[in-house]
Amino acid sequence: MTVKSDRAKATGGTERRAYPVQLEVRAQGNGAAVVEGYASVTEQPYEMWDWIGSYSEVVRAGAFAKTLSENPQTQLLLNHGGLSMAYTRAGTLRLAEDSTGLNIAADLNITRGDVSDMVTAIRDKNVDEMSFAFRVPVGRSLWSPDYDERSILEVDIHRGDVSVVNFGANPGTSVEALSMRGLDVDRLDPAAAAELLARLQKRVAPEPAPTAGHPLTLYLAQAEALGL
Repeated sequence: MTVKSDRAKATGGTERRAYPVQLEVRAQGNGAAVVEGYASVTEQPYEMWDWIGSYSEVVRAGAFAKTLSENPQTQLLLNHGGLSMAYTRAGTLRLAEDSTGLNIAADLNITRGDVSDMVTAIRDKNVDEMSFAFRVPVGRSLWSPDYDERSILEVDIHRGDVSVVNFGANPGTSVEALSMRGLDVDRLDPAAAAELLARLQKRVAPEPAPTAGHPLTLYLAQAEALGL
């Protein structure tokens, strides 16, 4: 339990989540198109991973209410990078929370090559996922008593983005690295250390552990070398 409780300490900074969604393109004429979809879904648990293993996460209904009421500056991107394709501040990106989740509608200028390529890929159904970059305000996520489920009660998308993505990158990667940096191994009790060792053995040791040396130190070194 001590190791799992460190999950609550590892959250912070910008996070990203990706979802398979239905993206729709409507031609507007004059080199314009409208893309609609959902950058997030609410009340639908999904699996996450960190350095301990898997856990369940769910964005709760109403999580977007406060940030949307504050007129956040949010941009539509492709794979969380490149030039903005639509922007709330310009009125070309509209965001709203409904019973499904965070709905987006973007007015796009398809005379731009990168925008045209993205719209074509959506029409051809070669991309069908969206993601969003956000922060969780302090105290606005809750963990279950066994630290196997995280409920996100509120998100902040000001100066974040909603993105059309090929595939969502593993959302646990940045949390995983932060967790290892913030873990004080020397202060773990024996049971927690044993749990950590077992998990590291399963993840980074395809062969039996060598007999020489301290096994916990060895596996932590291997995990660090692998960027875990």
